[in-house]
Amino acid sequence: MTTGRTRSATEDTETGQEQCPPDIATMRATVRRLLAADAEPPAPDELSTLALLLRGHINVLIPSVAAAALRLPKDDVPRACAMACVGEARMRLRLGDGDTDTVRTAVAVRLARSVNALADHYETLCP
Repeated sequence: MTTGRTRSATEDTETGQEQCPPDIATMRATVRRLLAADAEPPAPDELSTLALLLRGHINVLIPSVAAAALRLPKDDVPRACAMACVGEARMRLRLGDGDTDTVRTAVAVRLARSVNALADHYETLCP
């Protein structure tokens, strides 16, 4: 029976269904719009869109990286590093959007760094 709604990532994981792998190339392209050495500062409306995209990327990457890390032995250094990164990314998801363009930019840059770090861990831990 169909309910007319899409399944959440949690539901897919709980039912054991395969999830599509994250689009790391697209995520890294989004990150480069803020972190590249030659990146132009985004316009205020583009900045809010980028922040939303980055938050979405983090929400997609966290379960994959955490699951891959938890398959490693408890005393494994890559596991500890990946889980620290997951914790940091979760903390950054709790950051507000900011009241000024300067703060909004700083929040977006932090989110971009978390996406980049999670993508690194994903590529290392997920075959």
